[in-house]
Amino acid sequence: MNSLVTQVLPLVLMFAVFYFLLIRPQQKRQKSVAQMQSSLQKGDQVITIGGMHGIVDSVTDTTLVLVGSDGSRLTFDRNAVREVKKQQA
Repeated sequence: MNSLVTQVLPLVLMFAVFYFLLIRPQQKRQKSVAQMQSSLQKGDQVITIGGMHGIVDSVTDTTLVLVGSDGSRLTFDRNAVREVKKQQA
């Protein structure tokens, strides 16, 4: 019985460390990114994962149209937005 506890306890502790140091923070990050991407609206200044800076012109369920500094309009998936620089007031 005692040897079983000494064999199982390190595995349980290792799983707990992995959970709190790797899995849980990643889940929180994914949740915050999904919430940010779902709250996008027209007029927000965003940066895509490719590094393009633009202003959201229109939003659908899966895509959005960004206007670049030269006036060009490009369509992106919502998942391509990395961060919102400035939200519409």
